[in-house]
Amino acid sequence: MPKPVIAIVGRPNVGKSTIFNRIVGERVSIVEDIPGITRDRIYSSAEWLDHDFNIIDTGGIEIGDEPFLEQIRQQAEVAIDEADVIIFMVNGREGITAADEEVAKMLYRSKKPVVLAVNKVDNPEQMVNIYDFYALGFGEPIGISGAHGLGLGDLLDEAAKHFPDEDEQEYDESTIKFSLIGRPNVGKSSLVNAILGRERVIVSDIAGTTRDAIDTPFTKDGQDYVIIDTAGIRKKGKVYESTEKYSVLRALRAIDRSDVVLVVIDGEEGIIEQDKKIAGYAHEAGRAVVIVVNKWDAVEKDEKTMREFEQKIRDHFLFLSYAPIVFVSAKTKQRLQKLFPVINTVAENHSMRIKTNILNEVIVDAVAMNPTPTDKGRRLKINYATQVAVKPPAIVLFVNDPELLHFSYRRFLENRIRETFGFLGTPVRIIARKKNE
Repeated sequence: MPKPVIAIVGRPNVGKSTIFNRIVGERVSIVEDIPGITRDRIYSSAEWLDHDFNIIDTGGIEIGDEPFLEQIRQQAEVAIDEADVIIFMVNGREGITAADEEVAKMLYRSKKPVVLAVNKVDNPEQMVNIYDFYALGFGEPIGISGAHGLGLGDLLDEAAKHFPDEDEQEYDESTIKFSLIGRPNVGKSSLVNAILGRERVIVSDIAGTTRDAIDTPFTKDGQDYVIIDTAGIRKKGKVYESTEKYSVLRALRAIDRSDVVLVVIDGEEGIIEQDKKIAGYAHEAGRAVVIVVNKWDAVEKDEKTMREFEQKIRDHFLFLSYAPIVFVSAKTKQRLQKLFPVINTVAENHSMRIKTNILNEVIVDAVAMNPTPTDKGRRLKINYATQVAVKPPAIVLFVNDPELLHFSYRRFLENRIRETFGFLGTPVRIIARKKNE
């Protein structure tokens, strides 16, 4: 089920980013110690009670040198397009401004659910300030304080009332769901058409001509698949064409619903920073990943070209060292036949389970080869290991003190597990727990 999306909208200096950080909590501040992931704080995942959702911080959207009100309009336009629910934030200390009224007009036209949040209500005496905001026409304002974290529970309770019903189409468990993600104009729609053998998706040289994710079930060589095409930007316009970061937002829901994610790179243009941002989300979401280099027919090649390009990918995508790389051409259908065996393999690895006794034998052998680290005279002791989940595989190590499992030793154990069991194409989560937990 794709996660609902909340967008925080409002003029500058009303505290949007502060509230964003409060809602996502530690998720924003955690920096995974793996080189190569570039974090973009325009969006994050968050939880409230039994709800998982994605949240967009339009305070992080920067749009050139446009006039002040035009920037606000464009930021709100992006958020309205992407969101299921909009939190409209205003400043309780300043009252209603002309810029607030401009944003409100846009939100009226959007027909999206809007929750009105009055920020900077830092104590009960200031609650009287919220009543003026009834005039904006969005029902009861909710007083909050980003500085003190007050009122956020009420705000999220109200937002969650507007989350869409869970009406996703169910597919058989054996069906492999895969999506194509990547920045605009890397050839995602052309690849979809080449894979399916028909012109199902409009293909254009203009970046961003596919409106939304489209599911297409099909069968190949006896295996059922669903391809989820996330190709690009919903509508043309300066704000969408001037920045590629919105292709990340477009990919979020499709990634949540996928077993396998094909990260599509333009072989002709090469790797850019945005490719890493998009791929980083697939990795963090725990999906199986295949890196697909498209437009390979357009690249001038010699016997070293493919090997050199593959090395560039490995250098740029250190966090995807487990992901296989396939070079294809949607235009000529060159090497497309190599894609499905790879998809099948990584999907199988993504759902692989290891017997507990065999897993523990591997851990014991690994520790014998490379003893556990010590810290201030205390040595890590691994008592037991068991796999607790698939998609992606997650392994819990019961230890004397989780703090003693340093990143470097965790990586060593992961490498030993991969050497033994493969796990090509899928991340492997290794979680340390205290023995009695």
